[in-house]
Amino acid sequence: MAAIICGSLAFDTIMTFEGRFSEQILPDQLHILNVSFLVPSLRRDFGGCAGNIAYSLKLLGGEPLPMAMLGSDGADYLQRLDDLGISRRHVGQVQDTYTAQAMIMTDRDNNQITAFHPGAMMQAHANRIESDRAVTVGIIAPDGRDAMLQHAAQFVAAGIPFVFDPGQGLPMFNGPELSAFVEQASWVTVNDYEGKMLCDRTGWTLAEISHKVRGIVVTLGAEGCDVWVEGEKTHVPAVAPTEVVDPTGCGDAWRGALLFGLEKGWPLVRCAELGNRVGALKIAQRGPQNYTLDFMPA
Repeated sequence: MAAIICGSLAFDTIMTFEGRFSEQILPDQLHILNVSFLVPSLRRDFGGCAGNIAYSLKLLGGEPLPMAMLGSDGADYLQRLDDLGISRRHVGQVQDTYTAQAMIMTDRDNNQITAFHPGAMMQAHANRIESDRAVTVGIIAPDGRDAMLQHAAQFVAAGIPFVFDPGQGLPMFNGPELSAFVEQASWVTVNDYEGKMLCDRTGWTLAEISHKVRGIVVTLGAEGCDVWVEGEKTHVPAVAPTEVVDPTGCGDAWRGALLFGLEKGWPLVRCAELGNRVGALKIAQRGPQNYTLDFMPA
């Protein structure tokens, strides 16, 4: 069984600001905002939603099939996928443009400011989803706008159930477009802020959305997550990490576990429990693809 993971492959430049953003930004001066942050710690990691989710799913023993575009500078990422044993048959490459780049700055309270250059990701719609008996589930993670719209329709045409995970791409879509995504999807995942925006733009409550899909999960960071199925909410408590080092990629680690459970036919609550456990391991390590498992899922 395999999972198609639609989303970005990106290089993450991760910086650490040792103070607090809130102490550097004056609320009454936002109209003339001009701030500079000293970041003594800087590193470059492999990232992007598709890459991070694929990494998590592969660790758990699943078969990820990332579907994404790299730029002319993507040779290192192709080698990375080969080294991990992750198929790249759905990974394309665009010349004369950069691979997507995320510049992420984290303060001492784990608040983050991110700048994202989409680069080759904007050509992700060139990849097409076709029927494949080996593929049992898919996910639409943040990607190029056209790719997200087209891949949703292609999943439906191919008869492949999928998770709609709009993430930071949610603001690109209006109410009718988001409603169409929900009605095509089998599951929806959002964080609490995205959940509020999704409800605002569609005009539906979380309970109403849960009747349109097999389930919706709202992740709540350190508070765990809420699982909605057929209008009923179940809270799944967080797993306490050994330490909090870096939140970058925690949501993607969680989603890799979600796909693993869905491949196995698990109930959504059990999938969420595994996601919380994997997320706790990720947050204790720097970078989105540098953690390992201290268990194997049953």
